[in-house]
Amino acid sequence: MPIDVIMPKVDMDQETGTVVEWVKGEGEPVTQGEIILVIETDKVAIEVESPGTGILAGISIQPGDTVPIATTIAYILQPGEALPGAAPEAPPPSSSTPQAAPPAAGQNAVATTPVTATPVARNMAASAGLDLANVAGTGPGGKVTRSDIEAALTPSGAPAGYDGKVYATPAARRIARETGVDLSAVSGSGPKGRIHADDVAAAPPTAVTPVSAPQPLAVPPGQDVEIIPLQGMRRTIAERLTASYQNTPHITFTVRVEMSHFNSVRAELNERAEASGEARISATAILVKAVAMALTRHPMLNSALHGEEIHLHRDVNVGVAVALEQGLIVPVVHNAAQKGVAQIAAEVKDLAGRAREGRLLPADVGGGTFTISNLGPFGVEQFTAIINPPQSAILAVGATQLEAVPDEDGQISARPIMRMTLSADHRVVDGAVAAYFLADLKAVLETPSLLLW
Repeated sequence: MPIDVIMPKVDMDQETGTVVEWVKGEGEPVTQGEIILVIETDKVAIEVESPGTGILAGISIQPGDTVPIATTIAYILQPGEALPGAAPEAPPPSSSTPQAAPPAAGQNAVATTPVTATPVARNMAASAGLDLANVAGTGPGGKVTRSDIEAALTPSGAPAGYDGKVYATPAARRIARETGVDLSAVSGSGPKGRIHADDVAAAPPTAVTPVSAPQPLAVPPGQDVEIIPLQGMRRTIAERLTASYQNTPHITFTVRVEMSHFNSVRAELNERAEASGEARISATAILVKAVAMALTRHPMLNSALHGEEIHLHRDVNVGVAVALEQGLIVPVVHNAAQKGVAQIAAEVKDLAGRAREGRLLPADVGGGTFTISNLGPFGVEQFTAIINPPQSAILAVGATQLEAVPDEDGQISARPIMRMTLSADHRVVDGAVAAYFLADLKAVLETPSLLLW
């Protein structure tokens, strides 16, 4: 019985998936667990394994196509099986089968000998637009087989064993698209010659072809404008944030944080990290820990609204927004309240690196209960972020700047000041609750020793 290959659901809020590439082609044998295609959600690129062993056939979705989850996009067939809904192949004529009478005198003789082929060969020929009548069959009785179709489709002069495919990781393919590298000219260092991101980065100049800008669509005469289709990750971000901003009553609060003690503690931690050969502690790592501590004291900020119910999350899973060329992605530090700053720092560095390389897994971006968006490294002093649904709050962090601040005696001095803006879902979070949360967070950042409290 044919096995359905469906568009998988790899994330809780995923509704559709986009086929990036078929690693295995129409009519190729596959084994259960073998990678057969790569899909892309609004968050990550995922390699999809074969659900069974047999022949991949009936591929109906091409690279670039987006379909709803659970849509059947291909089948795994056993030898002799036909695609669902396909007419069974006519059996070859035998001595017991009545033969058609020869044409009568005066009638034009018309060749009626049918081309016999295996089901896999027929599917391959149909997908490639190949006329079976032009293929010489090597099977019993001249039957056209899979190998005959492959031979007919193989470019002249191609090396033995050539199957027209390049095997590469999703990250390698993304980098190749962005840099104009021809993957067929790159030698892979992975198993069975599979190409990794490092192989693409080290590609020789001959493998790099000029990258042309996206082709603009037709525009009315007289207008100098380039039109870029809103699709993929960019489209998903647009749809989700539009829905969030339209349907969620945002309430915002901004506080100023004096960062002198924070900077001193971070410097001490980094001295210890360098002495022990460990990763440096980023400001974001300490911020994640401080936010996690504040969320345990104010659980309404660690909640989500689902229909008529407010779900209070027991785990504190802090998402850290990472900017990519094609959009924004939010990898998650799970159970941040239970982890030390050094462990959080290592995780944040690893997640951000893999996000930029396109190597995040669904578990890396799922289950977030609160989000931090830090634009301080870009010099942005203050901004307001849109809540990432179904979460109830997001924290926007600006750059630390020297500002003139009076002390208790009225003396003016320059102090490092950072501004944070909290956006909260007013259906779930009252103003006073949000204010208490920010007050606790401000206190921890200004006096980091409170993290030991």
